[in-house]
Amino acid sequence: MLGTRGGWQALRRCASLPQVVRLRVSEALGAQESSGEVKVQGWVRSVRSQKEVLFLHINDGSSLEHLQVVADPSLENRDLTFGSAVEVRGKLVKSPHRRQNMELRAETIRVVGACDTWTFPLKMKERHPLEYVRQFPHLRCRSNTLASLLRIRSEATAAIHSFFQDNGYVHIHTPIITSNDCEGAGELFQIETSKEAKEKTQFFNVPAFLTVSGQLHLEVMAGAFTHVFTFGPTFRAEDSQSRRHLAEFYMVEAELSFTESLQDIMQVMEDLFKTVTSTVLSKCPRDVELFHKYIAPAQKDRLEQILKHKFVTISYNEAVEILKQASQTFTFKPEWGCDLQTEHEKYLVKHCGEVPVFVINYPYDLKPFYMRDNEDGPQHTVAAVDLLVPGVGELCGGSLREERLPFLEARLQRYLDLRKYGSVPHGGFGMGFERYLQYILGVANIKDVIPFPRFSHSCLL
Repeated sequence: MLGTRGGWQALRRCASLPQVVRLRVSEALGAQESSGEVKVQGWVRSVRSQKEVLFLHINDGSSLEHLQVVADPSLENRDLTFGSAVEVRGKLVKSPHRRQNMELRAETIRVVGACDTWTFPLKMKERHPLEYVRQFPHLRCRSNTLASLLRIRSEATAAIHSFFQDNGYVHIHTPIITSNDCEGAGELFQIETSKEAKEKTQFFNVPAFLTVSGQLHLEVMAGAFTHVFTFGPTFRAEDSQSRRHLAEFYMVEAELSFTESLQDIMQVMEDLFKTVTSTVLSKCPRDVELFHKYIAPAQKDRLEQILKHKFVTISYNEAVEILKQASQTFTFKPEWGCDLQTEHEKYLVKHCGEVPVFVINYPYDLKPFYMRDNEDGPQHTVAAVDLLVPGVGELCGGSLREERLPFLEARLQRYLDLRKYGSVPHGGFGMGFERYLQYILGVANIKDVIPFPRFSHSCLL
């Protein structure tokens, strides 16, 4: 055994030895100069063996681009296949190829996890359709398209939080399990334990549901903080399997106190959309380009034009008149007092030049009791707004909230305590996050912008 003095000397010698630097693929690709020994871990995306050289492309999910590994053919073995997990050690050097700045000259290649390429559903150098990879929710994140989507989701999530925090909003974690239904915001999933199903008792002593919206909880917080937001999962139990429907999705919601203008709400909605979209385009250019090249050609140019101009604003009255004069025949006949259907929303956007459109001041009888009465005579509208976007329809919905206690007392006997103590004019809005991603990327099926497309599969993971 080494003595105490000898042990410390050995430790100092080890500490002075050059350390192997672990790099992510994105870091290796972004390096500006050659380096000493590095270690890169990831999955093999292609293997090409030649007589005098072995080429690998590996990826670890940090970048759409792969890192090229150049190695001696003697390092090849039968487990070094497409899809296998590897650890490569070597030197990072300048690449002679214009398409890649750096490459890794391998000294050792260790296969961490083998992959049977015959049974692996994803194949090398194949561009799999979204419909195909949707069959494999546990593996589809390894495809380029879904990997890009998840990086974009991550960047957009961070950008949403940054937008609100930079503008002085307090982030509130609203409950996922709740006893309210947010005034009919959607069909509810009721919660019960397996024991309750047998004994017919209730865990919370009252019926409990998965939340459809955090709005009511945000309104509570808006009585103490002037600007609040939440960003979390919401659940709707509508019996629909359409390309627009999700049972579980993420909702961005905000409440602004001391505002008496619907324009204030609309400005936040527009600023949020433009700030987050600009951030995604600048931070994920290659990932966004993949969608705009292969799934929605010309979408990038359309987005860049939208970011340069103000959104259009029309009233509900104007919207109905535009629809009535349309040469197009609608499944649902447009009439004043009827809600706008998706076909109506898409037509209005097209009519206004394929740009986002705010529709404001909806009929009083169409909207929930908490929306502020405009007191505007025989037509009788409320200060509500929907933001419509090309190809999708409604993206955001919001309103001024009715803060006047007598008006609420005339309409119902609930929801009143929030208005008795220090009530102020305020408003808010909500935006479905997946619908936002569906629009900016041009994806037809909303199920292709979520990590797991089927509950029956995701619950196995």
